Amino acid sequence: MVVFDKPKALLDVPLHYCPGCTHGIIHRLVAEVIDELGIEGRTIGIAPVGCAVMAYDYFACDMIEAAHGRAPAVATGVKRSDPEHNVVFTYQGDGDLASIGTAEIVHAAARNENITVIFINNAIYGMTGGQMAPTSLVGQVTQTSPYGRDPKLCGYPVKICEMLAELEGPEYLERVTVNSVPNVRKAKKAIKKAFQNQLDGKGFSLVEVISACPTNWGMTPQKALEWIDSDMIPYYPLGVYKDRSANSEVAK
Repeated sequence: MVVFDKPKALLDVPLHYCPGCTHGIIHRLVAEVIDELGIEGRTIGIAPVGCAVMAYDYFACDMIEAAHGRAPAVATGVKRSDPEHNVVFTYQGDGDLASIGTAEIVHAAARNENITVIFINNAIYGMTGGQMAPTSLVGQVTQTSPYGRDPKLCGYPVKICEMLAELEGPEYLERVTVNSVPNVRKAKKAIKKAFQNQLDGKGFSLVEVISACPTNWGMTPQKALEWIDSDMIPYYPLGVYKDRSANSEVAK
């Protein structure tokens, strides 16, 4: 009996990610959802600058490269060009979405663009060498905060789900993680819901995935998964931050 098979929407090529990086897990979940929904031929992924800059090498669907932070704008154009056919998702890191791309994601959410956003939050700039990101925790040591992030100098970490939840526009916002089997299952469920919302024409859906970066955190892969539980989740609580469908069901 086959208990697991490689998703057809994920190409059979080696990943370039560092050992212990959880991008590979998240790629697999996205690909599994694409397979299960039967939308590979309709799906277009948008990947900007960041560790996932070469996502086009891994997904079997069409992919477009976007300028740093501009994936939501590109996704908007692609979706609006053929809204009945195109299924569009962006795959963005926190250094991209929560920094140079903050305005793009805020206004895409405010407009309730019918796109799906997969937001990877590992609290650091991974691709460029481990600098402090907008999401880096208070006290977190990075290449540009060797004594730990000081809120007096750098402010506090940006909470994207909480911030976007204040807008009227978004359909669905959820924060998940992939540091354990139960959490991986919950993450897949959230990602599938985000894609299904787009197919149903409901509007903007964002799934924030708390992810590990052992290399730039200076940890072993196992310790990095534990750090998600001990340090990341207390500041970035998991859960649904907005779901219009759930609210409608409650209202009924």
